[in-house]
Amino acid sequence: MNFLCHALPILTSSSLESAVEAVCTGIPDFLSVIDRKIRARARGAEPYLQSDDPIMRAVARGIMTHVDDDRWFHGGETFARLNLEFAVALRDRLPGDSGFRPSFVGHILIEMLLDANYIIHQPSWAERYYDLFDVVPKEQIQVCVNRISGKPTDRIPATLQRFADARFLYDYAEDESLLMRLNQVMARVGLAALPDEVGRWLPQAREEVLRNHERLLSYPGQSTPYPPLE
Repeated sequence: MNFLCHALPILTSSSLESAVEAVCTGIPDFLSVIDRKIRARARGAEPYLQSDDPIMRAVARGIMTHVDDDRWFHGGETFARLNLEFAVALRDRLPGDSGFRPSFVGHILIEMLLDANYIIHQPSWAERYYDLFDVVPKEQIQVCVNRISGKPTDRIPATLQRFADARFLYDYAEDESLLMRLNQVMARVGLAALPDEVGRWLPQAREEVLRNHERLLSYPGQSTPYPPLE
């Protein structure tokens, strides 16, 4: 699951604590950009869920939400089916590449396109999400994350600010800019760039994720907290 969808169920509240929680659903991914050796894990966050400090509680809840989301989302039947279908389609467009890259690209593409569905059909959610980065106490968040991870970094406030300033989630709405963002991920993890042929296939992938949007975001055996697309 990607940044906006991780945070979306929490965006209905306007409290500072909820704002911190929503922003901190992205902490595991922000840390992977800062230093892949620093991890925010459930076992580190869980002891702080009942902290007397509301910011610490919110940071811990955000991290736990991310971990829980990844568990049910990646374990879902619809995600597994689409990931396999996308991997096969990508292998056809990446000659000689039968290894990790097609499956990896299919995985992250599904997550990006779910965010794109809201950005295209309900852009106010993305606007609300980005607005939170102007109000949350970034230095306090850094202190809390450092305690949870056990490996301190001083780069969290700057990373959060760059993310808010870049507003790159909006790039997911257009195929050309989406391919550019995919290739930035490829470069960051040391994989070869994707060719233009993949870009020409993106409209098909976009249509398939839109068709399966509700099923992808359905909690197993529960009602979904995600708003319907308009």
